Amino acid sequence: MSEEHDKYSIDSTDYTVGQDNVQKWGLDIHNSVFGISAGLIVIFLIAILVTDPQTAKSALDSIKTDIINNFDALFMWAANFFVIFCLALIVSPYGKIRLGGDDAVPTHSRLSWLAMLFAAGMGIGLMFWGVAEPLAYYTGWFETPLNVAPNTPEAAKLAMGATMFHWGLHPWAIYAVVALSLAFFTYNKGLPLSIRSIFYPILGDRAWGWPGHLIDILAVLATLFGLATSLGLGAQQASAGIDHVFGTSGGVGSQILVIIGVSLLAIISVVRGIDGGVKVLSNANMLIALVLLVFVFLVGFAVAIGNVPTTIMGYVENIIPLSNPHGREDETWMHGWTVSYWAWWISWSPFVGMFIARVSRGRTIREFLIAVLLVPTAVTILWMSIYGGIAIDQVVNNVGELGTNGLTEVPLAMFQMFDALPLSNILSFVAIILVLVFFITSSDSGSLVIDSITAGGKIDAPVPQRIFWAVTQGAVAAALLWIGGTEAIQALQAGAISAGLPFTIVLLFMCLSLLLGLRTEPRTKK
Repeated sequence: MSEEHDKYSIDSTDYTVGQDNVQKWGLDIHNSVFGISAGLIVIFLIAILVTDPQTAKSALDSIKTDIINNFDALFMWAANFFVIFCLALIVSPYGKIRLGGDDAVPTHSRLSWLAMLFAAGMGIGLMFWGVAEPLAYYTGWFETPLNVAPNTPEAAKLAMGATMFHWGLHPWAIYAVVALSLAFFTYNKGLPLSIRSIFYPILGDRAWGWPGHLIDILAVLATLFGLATSLGLGAQQASAGIDHVFGTSGGVGSQILVIIGVSLLAIISVVRGIDGGVKVLSNANMLIALVLLVFVFLVGFAVAIGNVPTTIMGYVENIIPLSNPHGREDETWMHGWTVSYWAWWISWSPFVGMFIARVSRGRTIREFLIAVLLVPTAVTILWMSIYGGIAIDQVVNNVGELGTNGLTEVPLAMFQMFDALPLSNILSFVAIILVLVFFITSSDSGSLVIDSITAGGKIDAPVPQRIFWAVTQGAVAAALLWIGGTEAIQALQAGAISAGLPFTIVLLFMCLSLLLGLRTEPRTKK
């Protein structure tokens, strides 16, 4: 590629951030993206009100199943490619490029930075699945990875390896592709902090027209519905924990109260911004999570310490066979778990990627990718080894509720594991607090992300807009639970997973666009 074409591809635009925005009633919005996104969300809620949740769930499940069955290889190979792409960038000369330019300095300490990206990325998911997923694979709750015989020592090792496969390098590589692309084009090229900016090398000034509008609208919808799904699942787990510890039976009503309470706290956080809100909560998150993890580790020391190398070896030994979509005898398991996970992480990536980009100015690409890929993977190995390992040990030795009945209710699995440990009520109470705080950080960071997209890429939009999106997320989740309970949430989740198909194509082109952009950096030109 010639330098003249490089210059045209990246530096020839005279577009300024927010130039197409409308300022009215104290708002500062990109009219097309904000209006259409908000309108489609309202239409969705009306459709849910007039449609039987079971019918909606059946229809969306059918679409999801068709997508997973027909495009499984695309999802699997795309996820593999993203891992290889990120690892290649780490060792390439591009790794020296600093996000924001050579003189840029990080705006957050390394510890706060890591806490924020982890809390936004997977915190609430680890709380929900940390016990349930390894247990599901070990007992064959819904098939087993690589058709291993359930309830065997081999199943225990593969259960931990398969769990790490779903929560390790692959999902974080998906996040890293989006986050790095956004950070580079925003901080190094001066383009708006919006998904459309990534495609400027491919689309040119059409990125500021309807092709770009459609990309951003899709990102807003995927982010909001993905967040609403997670908020619904988090509310179910928090409510289940409260009922379990305090003997209440609030049902859907208590779940909605949890969402209302969390949304109010999220509003306070988004009003305070990243430094005064998200960073404070993320640091608190990681401190509480560390305290809980250390205590559970010490209580189950003999099991936990021995399970860490088991998890690592299970992950290393099985990452290649689990990554291969062809000739699998465990196709039902692969479709139900791995392909669904990849589609979910991809649909979730605009939100997590943009948030990570917002807090990553001043890092080199090498530092950025090592932190985003390897640090969360290492923490997750410890988390899953301790929680999942102790849960499997309880089943093996017939200890407690899990040992007696196995995995029965996913939202309750962690609390049932705690029941067989000393100080179980205290552990459960701390876990409920942790779920709620993770819940809040997901909501407020998601609100900041959606607000930036719908404000034409502006980072500091007016406070009323931040409040609007925080309220909207909570309202969608609460409405779904009120109208259809778990079935409505599962229907939305099926829809979000289905959205992973077009976003897979988007992310593949994103990698190409990022390479085109990196080639224009002076230090990388030949």
